Amino acid sequence: MVVVTGASAGVGRATAIEFAKRGAKVALLARGERGLEGAAREVEEAGGTALTIPTDVADHDQVQAAAARAEDELGPIDVWVNNAFSAVFAPFMETTMEEFHRATEVTYLGVVHGTRAALDRMLPRDRGVVVQVGSALAYRGIPLQSAYCGAKHAIQGFAESVRCELLHDGSQVRTTMVQLPALNTPQFDWVMSRLPDHPQPVPPIFQPEVAARQIVYAADHPRRREYVVGASAAATILGNYVAPRVLDHYLARTGYGSQQTDARGLRRAPGPGNLWEPADGKDGRDYGTHGSFDDQARPRSAQAILSRKLSPALVNGVGAAAAGSLMVAQDLRQFVGAILDRRS
Repeated sequence: MVVVTGASAGVGRATAIEFAKRGAKVALLARGERGLEGAAREVEEAGGTALTIPTDVADHDQVQAAAARAEDELGPIDVWVNNAFSAVFAPFMETTMEEFHRATEVTYLGVVHGTRAALDRMLPRDRGVVVQVGSALAYRGIPLQSAYCGAKHAIQGFAESVRCELLHDGSQVRTTMVQLPALNTPQFDWVMSRLPDHPQPVPPIFQPEVAARQIVYAADHPRRREYVVGASAAATILGNYVAPRVLDHYLARTGYGSQQTDARGLRRAPGPGNLWEPADGKDGRDYGTHGSFDDQARPRSAQAILSRKLSPALVNGVGAAAAGSLMVAQDLRQFVGAILDRRS
């Protein structure tokens, strides 16, 4: 049996459907009941068994109650996927402390609560897998997302600590982490935002199913400590190791514009977004799996597929080199274009 948090939309929903294709029983945890209903319907259509449990992962008692109910109704938990998060798109100095705390409680403490609930049940049986859904931003912070980046960094450290403890104890319970790239999920339609234009994922953008397939693979092959999805994510992580100061200046120059779009037809985020309450609780809308960027999103990642067969260092290095070369070429074209503009 599989538990997925943040299962009402986006990556969580795509992951639940991917597990369902194998006939899995899936407990769907999220706050939005309309989204949970839609996710459950799609899980059943894919061949799985769905159980919806409205849950705020920031509340430890709610997560423990959800885990108990999931096991009572679906059987022992084999896989727990910590995916739920919340965010604020704004400069740090324009983010209130209440907003920062809430984003941290959902994104970071939600993982802590989910991991505790899973291990409470897995450790006595000495089996099970916990998958932490991370991000390239677990290694490299970017502007306008200080709360989210801080939480993802915290998850990375927390996951490493727990992994070491499980190894020390000789436990057969495994934990692994999947670091994601920019994805076309509904979060950009509902995230709390103080940006002048509509938020967008930093290109290149991938469809959430790319992440879902890698999460399911990681659950099946948890001995690898982490998986990185997308050459862009690999390049970001490696680049931060090699030249963090260069990335500081690059992101200072490009990070604001690359996270916003003025494209017409996109709905602006409604006030506080889903920070304090689920978005579908306000408008009754089931947001589904995909966001507003289907026309730009890639349906597959060669780097993610290769990472299943080759060593992480080799695959991520090749992906980083390719993405880095593209970034340099783009910057060079912009630089030359600026010079030509001045001469004309």
